[in-house]
Amino acid sequence: MNQAALTCTNIEVEFDGFKAVNGVDLTLDSGEVHFLIGPNGAGKTTLVDAITGLTRYTGSVTKDGTELRGKKVHHIARKGIGRTFQTATVFEHLTVAQNLDIAAGSGRSPWHLLRQRRHLPDQVVAVMEQIGLDGQAETAAGVLAHGQKQWLEIGMLLVGDADVLLLDEPIAGMGHEERDRTGRLLHDIAATRAVAVVEHDMDFMRAFASRVTVLHAGAVLAAGTVDEVSGDPRVQAVYLGSVQEQEVADAATA
Repeated sequence: MNQAALTCTNIEVEFDGFKAVNGVDLTLDSGEVHFLIGPNGAGKTTLVDAITGLTRYTGSVTKDGTELRGKKVHHIARKGIGRTFQTATVFEHLTVAQNLDIAAGSGRSPWHLLRQRRHLPDQVVAVMEQIGLDGQAETAAGVLAHGQKQWLEIGMLLVGDADVLLLDEPIAGMGHEERDRTGRLLHDIAATRAVAVVEHDMDFMRAFASRVTVLHAGAVLAAGTVDEVSGDPRVQAVYLGSVQEQEVADAATA
């Protein structure tokens, strides 16, 4: 049985009287790739913002028995919760190795970080190989392909010892081969961590999800395995679309 890495209870986020997230319960387990899906405006990214301290909310988020609500963003990150954004955030003028070294050295002094290093830490070397960029160690991050930048950002979370990864549309703009490599990377990472993926791509979800939570209008519509969620009539009607609805839409287009 997998161990709960992060537990969200009755999360609510309100903007000017509008509930963007409405009573969401969510548990992320280590050993799983947990997909958060739903139509635009369903509250997926807002939920991630709440967990990581970027948005105020009511309810509870706990990790390892510690309540995270009200804590600063950097305190939450130090508890091992890392996130990516839809556009990769890397130091484009620094090399792949330097990006990872800086991310691994969050506890080191600025002077120590600026010193020329003869050897990279073993952890940086191992993660660089894990994300498939060991051949680009001295390549500036700014010239990497789109998918490689995403892998680098994920690697920066790994060397920072994040054990809960919240990834916002990590395959956006990727080609087929990059998507497959990303999916395999996520499964590799999830062997020892909890991975949550905010995603719209249903084929990617079906191929790589361990569990799925569907959000609609800020609330949990359905949760379970890929087969359970895909077979739920409510999900088909609201997000995936039923066969009948698609036929009507196709006829209207014709």
